[in-house]
Amino acid sequence: MSIHVSAIVDPRAVIDPSAEIGPHAVIDGPARVGPECRIAPFAVVLGATELGPGCRVHSHAVIGDLPQDRAFEGAESFCRIGRECIIREGVTIHRGTAAGSATEIGDRCYLMTNSHVGHNCVLEDDVTLISGALLGGHVHVGRRAVISGNAAVHQFVRIGELAMVSGLGKIVQDVPPYLMADRDGTIVGVNRVGLLRSGMGPRERREVKEAYRLLYRSGLGRAAALAAFAAVVATEVGERLLAFLEAESPRGITREVAQRSRAA
Repeated sequence: MSIHVSAIVDPRAVIDPSAEIGPHAVIDGPARVGPECRIAPFAVVLGATELGPGCRVHSHAVIGDLPQDRAFEGAESFCRIGRECIIREGVTIHRGTAAGSATEIGDRCYLMTNSHVGHNCVLEDDVTLISGALLGGHVHVGRRAVISGNAAVHQFVRIGELAMVSGLGKIVQDVPPYLMADRDGTIVGVNRVGLLRSGMGPRERREVKEAYRLLYRSGLGRAAALAAFAAVVATEVGERLLAFLEAESPRGITREVAQRSRAA
């Protein structure tokens, strides 16, 4: 185990022998730091936080601090981070609010400088938050989604898998899987590059394009568009997209489409 002499490590913490804790880093509370983790100088890990194997926490990141929520009453809550996540300088990740609740980050997530993950958020595997991205409490981000620089996502919003949010985006409603939202939070099209890079086949991509057409270009109401899409779904990708669209949501699905798309 490599723990720098100037680091402060709570005796309740469980540090894997292969982990490295850098100069002036602080581990305060019953945290668990997994194999091959590296905690850089001046990073702070608080409370009942768990870091999976191979995580990299850079300088001045703060993980597991108290939620910024007036409802928080001091109950024990958690912050759980998966394998091989990269958490860059100045990132803040807050633990859950309610007793026993958790903020959860999946495997291989990449949180760039000064991004923020609020209490009770869930990030699935391979999510990217670009510098300055802000997630309010209870936001759910699907796998391989990208939240671009300085975008802000409202509490309880869902961002679907392989969705992309523009830089400076203002997201107040759910962004469906595989689509792109611009800085105003309006839907501008299919994330074609992301789908190709993911290895998605032509049948799946056609279904995504059909869902976009029905929801945002056909002029149909939501119920009619969903019914029409349900009638043509034939792949697992289409089924996941349909399930997202049909699920109950506190914020609702983004229905607006950018002006240039309406005129197209």
